[in-house]
Amino acid sequence: MPTILGGGALTEGYSISNSMRFGGQNGNAVLQKTFSSDGNRKKFTIAKWFKGTASFSYISGTQTSGSNYFQYGFTDSGTIRVFQGDGSLNVETSRTFGDASAWYHIVLQIDTTQGTNTNRVKFYVNGEQETSMATTTYPNQNLDLFFNKDSHNMGVGNRGDADGAFVKGYLADYYFVDNATVAPSTFAETDDNGIWIPKDSADVIDAVTFGTNGFFMNFQQTGTSANSSGMGADTSGNDNHFVSTNTNATNITTDTPTNNFCTLNPLAKGADATLAEGNCQIAYDNNTRSTSTANMGIANGKWYWEFKITADGNAAPCSAMFGIGQLPFGPDLGTYLGQNASGWGYAGEDGKVYNSGNNPSYGNNFGINDIIGVAFDADNGNLYFYKNGTIQNSGTAAATGLTSSSTGFYYPAVGDSSGAQTFTAQANFGNPPFAISSGNSDGLYGNFEYAVPSGYYALCTKRLAQFG
Repeated sequence: MPTILGGGALTEGYSISNSMRFGGQNGNAVLQKTFSSDGNRKKFTIAKWFKGTASFSYISGTQTSGSNYFQYGFTDSGTIRVFQGDGSLNVETSRTFGDASAWYHIVLQIDTTQGTNTNRVKFYVNGEQETSMATTTYPNQNLDLFFNKDSHNMGVGNRGDADGAFVKGYLADYYFVDNATVAPSTFAETDDNGIWIPKDSADVIDAVTFGTNGFFMNFQQTGTSANSSGMGADTSGNDNHFVSTNTNATNITTDTPTNNFCTLNPLAKGADATLAEGNCQIAYDNNTRSTSTANMGIANGKWYWEFKITADGNAAPCSAMFGIGQLPFGPDLGTYLGQNASGWGYAGEDGKVYNSGNNPSYGNNFGINDIIGVAFDADNGNLYFYKNGTIQNSGTAAATGLTSSSTGFYYPAVGDSSGAQTFTAQANFGNPPFAISSGNSDGLYGNFEYAVPSGYYALCTKRLAQFG
């Protein structure tokens, strides 16, 4: 199988500029459309790029009535499944897709007219067909599915209704081809490095006949209406625009298969922490102290990111801590950030920086609506913190000597210093889940509230390929 897109490689050629982020806690984003007539309910193709948490959620579907529904998405175990409520269709991969840092290209082909039942449902991931199946209830020949049906919502990011199983991550270059099965090689190809990369969407549109209900979403707009200015705008030429609900402009992001941004890591978080907003939001309950880390490690270069406190349930000062930590097994996810030697945490409650249990005075304390900037110079081993754009401790480093040659990779980290308090924070590695009022980049990439320090960069694969 071609290499999963999302590593440190600098991709060449066509670049996908935008994706849509799903799975927020303040109302779940979804795109919906009710078609005025049936499309082909026997034959169609859905192709898209996905990055996120592969847990129980719907990529697409239609909820008609009772058991007459069609669901396509992920199971609790991270497999891909397509299912109908009446039991006439239930096909599920054996393989799971648990790498929340990688972009997967996933193609579903349905053609119930096929004489061989295994040809009626096919999954392709990164250009390769999934042939090992955990469940194999294929539809009867020539069965009309509940999907692509008139007078019922089709969903992108859920199954078309108010059900809570929304996609937990990002979708990019989303194609629905009505009345045809289209090969994965139409949408993407393998480059000289063995990486499965997207083809230019203009070439795909020229090559594909979309059919009556077909559409293509490239997520270039930020409106909510079902028109060419909306997030669910169809740019295939069919004008099958979708309305977006529970969304705002921050649902559109530059985290894409051709420039993959850092996020928090669902496989490296404290047990009392819950992730949302495409793994860029973390909420801590009041059960225990813990630490959570991001999914991109730093060995070289100079890097900048921001954290914003968006909710604070504490009567006392905020228990949030931001900084860096080391993996694979430290900092201990069951301790506060900086309790051990493998973590460095700037604490909201007292403005001190913690490491190995030591806590020298450093900067100002912080709380709700404050934005903490973190600047890590991995070349020279220096760590700096900013509060609302002002560097702390008069620019003196909070930690020095943190070089990867002696101590290993460093990862952005967030922690909870108290087991009795709660807070929610949003991480901005250049792909902000919160509204930006000013707008600053690293010169090319990212969108930050405050100016990026000179010579520092956003944590994304294009910058890592240059400077990491």
